[in-house]
Amino acid sequence: VCKQVLEQLLRELQPLCTSEQQFLQEFFQLGHDSVELQGLEVKVSTVSSPLPFSSHSPSLAHLWEATTQLLSEMFSCLEPELRALLDVCNKAHPLGCLQVLVALSDSVFGVWGSSSAPPSSFLHTLLGNVLLLAKSNFNKCIGTLCKEMEEAKPPSRMRGGILPCVSRFQEFLAFSEEVFCTSRRRRELDKAQLRLASSVFSSIDSLNSANLKVNTDMVMMENFHHIHSFLCQKNIPCLEDKKREAEQRCREHMGKYITTYLGQLLERLSHFFDGVKARLAQGVKEEEISFQLAYSKQELRKVMEKYPGKEVKRALETLYKKMQKYLSPEENLLPVVWQAMEQELIRQYREFEELIQRCYAGAGMALDFTMEDLLSYFNSITVSN
Repeated sequence: VCKQVLEQLLRELQPLCTSEQQFLQEFFQLGHDSVELQGLEVKVSTVSSPLPFSSHSPSLAHLWEATTQLLSEMFSCLEPELRALLDVCNKAHPLGCLQVLVALSDSVFGVWGSSSAPPSSFLHTLLGNVLLLAKSNFNKCIGTLCKEMEEAKPPSRMRGGILPCVSRFQEFLAFSEEVFCTSRRRRELDKAQLRLASSVFSSIDSLNSANLKVNTDMVMMENFHHIHSFLCQKNIPCLEDKKREAEQRCREHMGKYITTYLGQLLERLSHFFDGVKARLAQGVKEEEISFQLAYSKQELRKVMEKYPGKEVKRALETLYKKMQKYLSPEENLLPVVWQAMEQELIRQYREFEELIQRCYAGAGMALDFTMEDLLSYFNSITVSN
């Protein structure tokens, strides 16, 4: 509404100011086709209304300056009233400064075509001054939004889902793209969108696990996924790098989330074989690993007995229900994360089997479940839920 009102006002001002300026230019022979003016004499006594100059042989610049000053006096209330209108627009809508900026930019830079103020006109100069104020108001608004996003804290009882700062950023993009859809001047908007995107990313990075009831990586994963999704829908050129970064950050935190929960699933097995790999890295020969007290065949058997197939399946069922409870259904990440967990668990299983074959060859030792069993566990859990 603010944009429409301001555009209508500017359209009505343009012919009024232009006609007054044309009259003065014609009266004082101040046109684009002006001829030699050296012989022209203009005196205050010959004009019914006093003029703001009295040179007997005025130059073209002097006449233009005088005309501009006279127009300024005639329309002395125009700039203060426009500035007051800007304040009203800014107060009428939280992002009213965007609408004001577009309307003034379009007028000053000629997007309206024939209805725009000519570049050399008094109105063009006046609107240019008001546009500077509009840009200043816009930058202050963006600065405030950035600060709010960077300092935003998640709700105290938040159990996952989209953070308020991410929703706010999405709303800003939707509104700003709608307002600027017909404007060809996006420089200020592009800079603002990049600033806000950086602030949102910073806010997500600053999440503290102490303030959340759920895994921090899960919340980060969901929010970066959400940002990537709506940036794909909007297709905003200046945010292409941010879109790719959001996708990368989503994968990064998904990996950490999966590692955390799979580490808990087979925690003692993972810890045992991490120790085996560390000994191998230190130079211990494969055939000597089983003679290390902490990594003997007896110790390995004790660890493997903790993970019978039925217990592994039960642990996977519990993990799936936990993910189902906390992952946002709107993001639809459950099947993606679940499949990634399946692939990671199979990778771990193969690694365990390889280390058993290398370091405990001939001992007849094997995990209680096979890779086919794992695939069956995942499939049955997916189907039953």
